[in-house]
Amino acid sequence: MAQNLYSPRVRLGNWNEDIYLEEELMKDFLEKREKGQLLIQRNRRLKENLLRPMQLSISEDGYVHCGDKVMLVNSDYPETEAHLVLGGDLSLCMTPDEIQAHLSDELEVPCGLSAAQTKIPVGRNTFIILSEDRNAMGQVLRYGQNFCLAITGGFEGKMLYLSSDHRTLLKSSKRSWLQEVYLTDEVSYLNCWQAAFLDPQLRLEYEGYPIPANAKVIINHCHTNRGLAAHRHLFLSTYFGKEAEVAAHTHLDSHRVEKPRNHWMLVTGNPRKDLSTMLDLPKPPAEDSRALEQATKALEQAVDPGVQ
Repeated sequence: MAQNLYSPRVRLGNWNEDIYLEEELMKDFLEKREKGQLLIQRNRRLKENLLRPMQLSISEDGYVHCGDKVMLVNSDYPETEAHLVLGGDLSLCMTPDEIQAHLSDELEVPCGLSAAQTKIPVGRNTFIILSEDRNAMGQVLRYGQNFCLAITGGFEGKMLYLSSDHRTLLKSSKRSWLQEVYLTDEVSYLNCWQAAFLDPQLRLEYEGYPIPANAKVIINHCHTNRGLAAHRHLFLSTYFGKEAEVAAHTHLDSHRVEKPRNHWMLVTGNPRKDLSTMLDLPKPPAEDSRALEQATKALEQAVDPGVQ
């Protein structure tokens, strides 16, 4: 098959048509650039919104309230069931589909979720706590109370809700094939969640008590009674790199107690200007280490009374 190896400037063959085609392509490129429809422009706007710095709510009384902006963090723990895991504190993040993110600068619904190694509050990991009736703004959130978790993703006039539904053959999580967790703009009972006390033996006693900020809780889906879980051993290749899968499944040990995969903290902001979240505070010395030191000193004095 013959191939034209010359440019349109060399007037050979259909040189006139090639010149008009190049002019049309240039006009189309300039028109898309003026309207901001180029692929690089769309990606830049999407990343700017999702990674826009956010300000978390500061808890003055130590509790979580309806209307607060928080981060959902699965704190670090030693994973014994898998060799390769994503370590560190993982925060629940909005994760748009990679292909759709390249085609549009708007959020596609439903939108996926993942757990990422980030402690900085940005548009993709800052959630707003809403009551079930949306009218209890400012009231303390309590154990056993239905609430919703909404996120804007850094966009104005856009509100998506953390939702889940029963697993089907066509709808499940990508890696574990368990119950899927996603973000949607539809308001329904599938958006409702509850927080339970961490210790199951004291769970009934704490029913109705205020939820402390930055404390570990169990977050259960009201419709399916499944716990929100972060699977550190199952990796996802997302628009922002390698992150962990998030699903709705209650992982129980041999004592029927939820595993650390289901432990979450509602992290609030830090009143200090140099720190963004309460996770950045230096940890105090462990109380058990102090008790061990005191017991050691008491034993030494009992053996040798002359020891100071």
